[in-house]
Amino acid sequence: MPVNGQSHIRIARPTRDLTAAERFWVDGLGLSVVYRADGGAAPGEHSLLMVGWPDASWHLELVNEAAAPVRPRPTEEDLLVVYVDGRVPEELVARLEEHGGKRVTSPNPYWNEWGVTVEDPDGYRLVLSTRAWSNS
Repeated sequence: MPVNGQSHIRIARPTRDLTAAERFWVDGLGLSVVYRADGGAAPGEHSLLMVGWPDASWHLELVNEAAAPVRPRPTEEDLLVVYVDGRVPEELVARLEEHGGKRVTSPNPYWNEWGVTVEDPDGYRLVLSTRAWSNS
C-alpha cells in the first residue's frame, strides 16, 4: 500500500502513568482500548496502551518504561485536535476534567475562539474544535 491519505497513523507519546492516561482518554473522551501490553521492570521492557475509535484511521499510543521512564515534555502547541462540527458539549468537558483533565486557555487565540482546550494528565493538549474539518 502506498503512503497516502488512507494510511493509518499512530501518534506515540510517553506517559508518567498509564492508569491516569487511560482514565482521561477512555473514560473521559470515550476512546476505546485498541491494544494493551503490560511490560516488566527490566530495561527495555515497556508497558503501552493504544486507544482510539474503532472506525478511525489513527490511534494514540501511550508508553511507559518503568526502568527508564521518559518524562513527557509537551509544549502549549503540542495539540491533538478533534473537529466536533458544532457546540462542544459541556458535559464532555466536565467528564474530561473529572477524569484527570484540566481546562486551559490556549496561547493561540484561534483555539480559544473555535474550541475548548483540555490538558491530559501528562500536560498534552486536546482541542475540541467547534469547526468542521475541511480539506479546502
